[in-house]
Amino acid sequence: MNYKQVILSALALISIELLFTACTSNPNKAKDIETKMENTSQINGETSLGVKDGMMVVQKKVQMNEELRRIQYEVYELEDRVYGNRKYGSLGLYGVLRDCKAQLSDPKNGGDGKLKWTEPIDRVTDKEEEFKIGIDEEKKLVGVSEEFLADRIKRFKGYKQVLDKRQDEYEEKVAICKTELKSKQN
Repeated sequence: MNYKQVILSALALISIELLFTACTSNPNKAKDIETKMENTSQINGETSLGVKDGMMVVQKKVQMNEELRRIQYEVYELEDRVYGNRKYGSLGLYGVLRDCKAQLSDPKNGGDGKLKWTEPIDRVTDKEEEFKIGIDEEKKLVGVSEEFLADRIKRFKGYKQVLDKRQDEYEEKVAICKTELKSKQN
């Protein structure tokens, strides 16, 4: 083996090792998970108590389609609670605050008749999913969006944090507005 062949062989081995390391550390690669336990007792539909490797453990095992559905539903419901839902005619905290501020601006409540509002509505979930449009394997015209499961779960957990904070803020603003309105009406 000459000098070039040794270097090429070393580079090939390093490349293979880097490729293997990169593949094993990919957070979107499905991993085998050992869930088998002994002496199990069911706590509820997803949670069991048992012995695993000699240790007593409580194990929660969920189907990821159900977990994603639960997180998404929770976020959409929270967003409707904060901003309302036009389809169902609900105001949400945002709409309640807007109505309270309108009542405060009414001359019969000591206002000048001009609505003072500075906050635009900012739905967090409206900023999602762009579809690639084309023809699939069955020759049907389709729109497809894809993202990694872990990324989607992380995104929706982020939405939930933002919306939880906004819910707290709007609840406080509504309480302040209603208190001010009540004091002007008495």
